[in-house]
Amino acid sequence: MSRTTYTCPGCDRDDRVQAVPAVYLAGRDAVTSRERNRDGDMRTVTRTVTTGLSDALAPVPESPTHAIGCVGIVAGFVCVGTFLVGVLAGKWFRDDPEPVPDFTQFGPPPSPHLGPDLGFLGWISTLALVVTVLVVVELRRRKAAFARLTRGRHRAEELWSHGWYCHRCGTVHFEGVPGEDRTPLTLQRFRERVWEHGGYGDLAAVQRAVDPARS
Repeated sequence: MSRTTYTCPGCDRDDRVQAVPAVYLAGRDAVTSRERNRDGDMRTVTRTVTTGLSDALAPVPESPTHAIGCVGIVAGFVCVGTFLVGVLAGKWFRDDPEPVPDFTQFGPPPSPHLGPDLGFLGWISTLALVVTVLVVVELRRRKAAFARLTRGRHRAEELWSHGWYCHRCGTVHFEGVPGEDRTPLTLQRFRERVWEHGGYGDLAAVQRAVDPARS
């Protein structure tokens, strides 16, 4: 069974030349481990472990961070918690009728028992609800913006699939792409060429490819 073999234009050898998609996928492994949660119970956790080389050969930018989502989750808990406390302790929705004063008794009517003023919980609950809504809106906006930005990723992946990486030289070159020569490219230059093809090349200057052999 024959196989297509390409030599590296840098070292003119083919023993350590590998297709870019194969290198990229080989560096992304799902690792499953057992660990304890906050309650001390054992649970199974699966994480994706990515090598630096695989990251450097990624055909698309990293998706926007969802760290702001933690703020929304905390705000949501605060909103629900303060609302329940206000309902249970403050009795915001109490339907008890106001007591009718008994004028047949001598002396001033007894003063009603005044509990703690929990009106501030309503403001906290409302503020937390607003924060939660704003976080959800922002996450949806970021997701939509990223989808629009990477709508040309199929063009980038088409060029990317013709890339070949030399493990000896640490460079990438293209094979069989009209208009592209076989000049060895650094990981950063390869990223720029591929991402420019997809229409998001300006992000290559922000998310730079880090060469693991030189880091």
